[in-house]
Amino acid sequence: MAYDTALVFPGMGPNSFADVGRFMVAERHARDLVAVADETLGYSLVDAFRQADGDYSEAAQVAFFVNCLASAYWARDRLGVEPDVVTGPSFGEKAAVAYSGALSLPDAIRLTVGIARCLDDYFAHEHRDIVTLSFVRTPKERLDEIRAELDDLGEWHEISCYVDEDFAMISLAEHRVEWMEKRLRAVGGLPLYTMRPPMHAAAFGPLRAKAEREVLSAFTFADPTPAVVADQDGALLRTGEELRTMLLDSFVKPLDWPSVTASLKDLGVRRVCVAGPDSLFGRVPCTTRNFEVVAAHPRLAMAPRRPTRAA
Repeated sequence: MAYDTALVFPGMGPNSFADVGRFMVAERHARDLVAVADETLGYSLVDAFRQADGDYSEAAQVAFFVNCLASAYWARDRLGVEPDVVTGPSFGEKAAVAYSGALSLPDAIRLTVGIARCLDDYFAHEHRDIVTLSFVRTPKERLDEIRAELDDLGEWHEISCYVDEDFAMISLAEHRVEWMEKRLRAVGGLPLYTMRPPMHAAAFGPLRAKAEREVLSAFTFADPTPAVVADQDGALLRTGEELRTMLLDSFVKPLDWPSVTASLKDLGVRRVCVAGPDSLFGRVPCTTRNFEVVAAHPRLAMAPRRPTRAA
């Protein structure tokens, strides 16, 4: 099979109601998806998102999921994007699973809610001192030196995301963040932001087990069409069980975006459409230097259409 176009659902970052609220109530695909979400949730998604506290509340996560899918459908209708393969780094896995048909939309929403609640419950009691710090401009050799220093200090740490050659995210104790930021700056690196809750670390094995037992056991995954590229290692997934494993492994294995882009390139992909609010995965060099990047985000969908000139 020839693979020409990939659909990418981005990882979730801070995204306020002010950024996407108009899209959710005015764009037709978003309105339809919000209606399904309201019925599934038993409450108004728009109202809950408007009033939510925190970047990763339950309502914010469902809203991000809805906006990613709506952006993909908008890209299909307005830009002619018909993907041959789908992928979704980190949170984007859920939208990729839904778009592939492996879960129905209501079930994908229930999955998103279930995982959000599972995360809240787990991190309310476990690893309360752990956060994930993102940073750029730090070559692997320099990062390895800093990590060796952490080892010498007896400090637990794990790489949670490989975003590009010099762009990563590390999970570590919150009391070491200031120290880590200083060491990164000393080698020319640039710390960006700190995430809570942390994700993608082998230390969270009990969270994986909890999510499997309390959330994913309730769902049956169909085989995806189109196939999905796993965000942990770039593997091409063709069965529902493989998607289930990908979702569970996301709790304990690091995201590896360079491996995903390498896999897409090996498949022959030349164009990627990034569907949803994104300031990262469609912009990093391992994406832009390998593919034609088509943006499909709520702000673009709501931009005024240019008038068509008469012949």
